[in-house]
Amino acid sequence: MKRLLCTAALAAGLMVPASAQCVMCYRTAKAQNNARANVLDMGIVILGAPPFLILAGFIAFVFSKDKSGQE
Repeated sequence: MKRLLCTAALAAGLMVPASAQCVMCYRTAKAQNNARANVLDMGIVILGAPPFLILAGFIAFVFSKDKSGQE
């Protein structure tokens, strides 16, 4: 459990400073003012978070089932 929390904390820490932009998004944000570019960054991160959370939940589910089978 401690390992899972450390992994989740590390992932959350790495997501915060990420410039989550492809080239097209980067050029669009650069053409806009700074406030809109920040909103675009946050929108990209927010849209990317649910797939990662679903994957993390699935991995936690598999590992919990694996540990219960060993006992």
